[in-house]
Amino acid sequence: MSVRNWFEDKRKIGGLIGASLEKATKGYVLSERERDGSVNIGTKKALWTRCDNCGNMLHVKFLKQNRGICEECGHHLSMTSTERTEPLIDSETWIPMDENMTAKDVLGFSDEDSHQDRITGSQEKTGLTDAVQTGMGYLNGRPIALGVMDFQFMGGSMGSVVGEKITRLVEYATNRSLPLVVVCASGGARMQEGTLSPMQMAKISSALQIHQIQNKLLYISVLTYPTTGGVTASFGMLGDTIIAEPKAYIAFAGKRVTEQTLRQRIPDGFQTAESLFDHGLLDLIVPRNLLKGVLSEIPELYNLAPCRKDQSL
Repeated sequence: MSVRNWFEDKRKIGGLIGASLEKATKGYVLSERERDGSVNIGTKKALWTRCDNCGNMLHVKFLKQNRGICEECGHHLSMTSTERTEPLIDSETWIPMDENMTAKDVLGFSDEDSHQDRITGSQEKTGLTDAVQTGMGYLNGRPIALGVMDFQFMGGSMGSVVGEKITRLVEYATNRSLPLVVVCASGGARMQEGTLSPMQMAKISSALQIHQIQNKLLYISVLTYPTTGGVTASFGMLGDTIIAEPKAYIAFAGKRVTEQTLRQRIPDGFQTAESLFDHGLLDLIVPRNLLKGVLSEIPELYNLAPCRKDQSL
């Protein structure tokens, strides 16, 4: 898909890129409590599910074919990391990395449940060892390094395994001069691992500095619902190009915490992708069904930049 065709498609679907909240969808931004009651298309085996934005009943088979987008209001329902990876990577080209890496409960952390039991439960639920999948594949014939976070695994929390896997992915992309894409979906740093978790912010950022600044290689960050906490404060916002899905919730601290800290009310939609786009914190808002075409175009445009004239991705 050419850039011109992409913008034409954007206009056809109602101007989701950079559009106002009303134009982006017909509904509204859900509260955290309403989100908790939503149905995830990746975990239910029922034939039907309900859009958590407009309430329309959706057939799961057709919903998956539509990449989790409600056909009535355009709302983007949550997806697993596997459901996100499959439409982005060319068929039979995905090579996963560090699949067997698992976290150790070095602190013996326990509240209502032990950290180890939480990890085991998430592993059984998702089939993953931790909250991110990393690997290499081809996107419209172009090799890329790809990391995709999974919110179903302990809220996509960033612990030592997530940090190590993403750091290794960045280093792999740097050593092979590959474009790097990371799809973020996280509640932030994993508190059950103590200081080991925020350490990952600096580790990943250091690897990205070598990738982007020293080697002048492309890094694209894709922010989905939700991207918060330590992920937002580190690699989520370090992309050469930062893309978000429509109505994605993007923040460092949640609305309630921010209001209690500032002692003032925050406007509705303040922490949505559209608001961040209006304030210059994002480069693009791209619907999920157009993302692969956009990601394939960006490296070509990046190669035309003055700093890339004597190099190629």
